[in-house]
Amino acid sequence: MPSPAVRAAGPDTELDRRTQDRILRAAAAAQSPGTRRAYDSGWRRFENWCTRQGHQSLPAAPAVVAAYLVDAADTVDSDGRHSYAPATLSKWVAAISDRHRRAGADTVPTQHPVVLSTIAGIRREYAAAGDRPRSPRAPLLTEDVLSIVSAAREQVLGWPDAVHERRDTALLLMGFTGAFRRSELVGLTGADVVLHPLDGVHVHIRRSKTDQEGQGRVHALPRAEDPRRCPPCAFARWAQVVAAFDDGGRSAVIALLSGEDCGLVVHVCQSPGQREIRAGRAIFRAIAQNGNLSETAMSGAAVHAAIRRRAARAGFPASAVARLGAHSLRSGFVTQAFRNGADAHAIMRQTAHRTPAMVERYAREEAPLVGNAVTSLGL
Repeated sequence: MPSPAVRAAGPDTELDRRTQDRILRAAAAAQSPGTRRAYDSGWRRFENWCTRQGHQSLPAAPAVVAAYLVDAADTVDSDGRHSYAPATLSKWVAAISDRHRRAGADTVPTQHPVVLSTIAGIRREYAAAGDRPRSPRAPLLTEDVLSIVSAAREQVLGWPDAVHERRDTALLLMGFTGAFRRSELVGLTGADVVLHPLDGVHVHIRRSKTDQEGQGRVHALPRAEDPRRCPPCAFARWAQVVAAFDDGGRSAVIALLSGEDCGLVVHVCQSPGQREIRAGRAIFRAIAQNGNLSETAMSGAAVHAAIRRRAARAGFPASAVARLGAHSLRSGFVTQAFRNGADAHAIMRQTAHRTPAMVERYAREEAPLVGNAVTSLGL
C-alpha cells in the first residue's frame, strides 16, 4: 500500500513501490538527522501518552493535544518546579505537527486555536511564576579564551597532554574567531580547512543549522601578531598531530611531540611544507586518555565538555563553569565584537545569522551598555 503522505499528494496517480520509497527518502532528507531524531522522540512520547490515556494519536483531536500539553506543564519535580521548559513543549508540538503532515492527515491539530491558545497560556503562566527562565550560555570573551589556552599549555606534562592541548587550543581559537556552532566544528574534514597566504586560514562550512541545503560559506580566520594566540597557527599545530597519526600512528605522534614546539615562538602557519589532513578525514578527533587519537570526529557533547573542563582547569569559578558550553565561543565572538565597536551587519558576515535582530539579542543580554543612550546622561 502507498504511504498516506504519497496518497495525499496524488490520490489518482499510480506509483510503484520503488518510486514511493524514493519520494519518502527525498522528503526525509529535507530535515537534518538531529531534527528527525528529536521529532521521532517527541512523537513516541505523545503516542505513549495517548495509549495510556486511551486517546487516538493519529489523527489526534486538538483537545487531546491541548490536554497533553497541560499535563506536561503541570508536571513538577521534587522541589515543586516545572519539569519541562516551554521550549521543550514547543518541540513536542512541532513533532506532533510533523508526524501528521508526513502521514497526510487532512488537518494538523497543532494549528487549531485551542492548541495555540494553550501553549501561549502556558508560556504566560511560566513567565508570571518566574519558572524555567531562558538561561543562555555565558560568552567567553577574548581574554577568557586566551587565559584558558595559556593555562592548557602550562599544564602539559607529557605527550598525551600535548595531544589534548593542541586539539583544545585549536578548538577554542578557531571556534571563537570563526563564531562556529559545535556541529560545524565537529563536521570539519581535511578538505574544509586551508591555510591561506594572505588571510590566514579559510574554513569552508559545507552545511549548517541555517543552511540545510548545503550552499556553503567560507570563514576567514586571520593571523594574530603573536603566534601563541594565532588561530591559523593553532590549526597548523593540531594538523601536524592528525597528519602524523594518519600516516604513522601512535609512534609518529610521539616522535612529533618529542621535538620542540616552534609553534609557540614562530608562525608555523607560514612555514613551508606544512602537513595537511587528508580530505574526508575528521579534523577534531576524539582522544583517549592515553593520547591515542580516534579516526572519528568528536561529538557535540565532547566539545561542550572540553570547554568546561579547560575553563575549570584554568581557574574559572565553578558557578562560571556551569554557565559555559560550546555555544560560549559563538556568543563570545558576537559579544566581544559588539564591545569592540562592530555593527550587526559586520558581525553577520562571520556568524551568518539571517537577521540583525538575532545578533542584537546578544548585545542586549551580554553588552547592554553598547549603543545605549544611558551612557550619554553625563552622570
